[in-house]
Amino acid sequence: MQTEKVVQHITNWLKNYVEKSKTKGFVVGISGGIDSAVTSTLCARTGLPTLCVELPIHQAKSQVNRAQEHIDWLMENYDNVLNEDLDLTNAFESIKASLPVAKNEDSYQLSLANTRARLRMTTLYYLAGINGFLVCGTGNKVEDFGVGFFTKYGDGGVDLSPIADLMKSEVYAVAEYLGVVSSIQKAAPTDGLFGDSRTDEDQIGASYDELEWAMKIVAQGKILDDFSGRQAEVFKIYQQRHRANLHKMIPIPVCEIPEEWK
Repeated sequence: MQTEKVVQHITNWLKNYVEKSKTKGFVVGISGGIDSAVTSTLCARTGLPTLCVELPIHQAKSQVNRAQEHIDWLMENYDNVLNEDLDLTNAFESIKASLPVAKNEDSYQLSLANTRARLRMTTLYYLAGINGFLVCGTGNKVEDFGVGFFTKYGDGGVDLSPIADLMKSEVYAVAEYLGVVSSIQKAAPTDGLFGDSRTDEDQIGASYDELEWAMKIVAQGKILDDFSGRQAEVFKIYQQRHRANLHKMIPIPVCEIPEEWK
């Protein structure tokens, strides 16, 4: 990958999008992970106002520390970066207390995790609305279009997605080029939605390198019978995730009414 050209292309694309949309800048949720760090840095490079927002909900201290370290680094290097730290723990607990408890514990915990993501999305759009900003997505290609590892109308609810055509490995390459703080580059990817130490790999059952391999193999028309062992296992994980989450990746289905009935 020609990293320098890719970085400049995304920076120009972001700036042009804001100018054409008649908005003023960006708001980005900062998680302490590689994707939000790269996205916010690319936004900052445009020279336009970039509001970086921490939205902890029972968040691990290590994640909060990495997020603040990144924001401090951004503010030292870009004078157009702004910061908001909004602890949503009490708001989340209030919502949780008003909802019925599901009988299935796994479904209950997953629904609560998605509720966290949707609460954050609502907050980001509030901040975008009062500032005339755009909500900038932080999803990468394998998450957004491979396994659908995001919350529908949560972190998937955005105005534009600058890194959604980059594989996770390419995001890391961009992070290194941009000089993103080393603690974020070294941290194991996690969505931080369950209030524990589980990583993305723990949840998915495969690493991002493995998922990238599977995504490329599927695009080449390969099938499960072409593989065995760990490769076959990863292939199945990718296919199952992709099928289950396809509804997140395609436009909302519309029931079209025949013209002669209107």
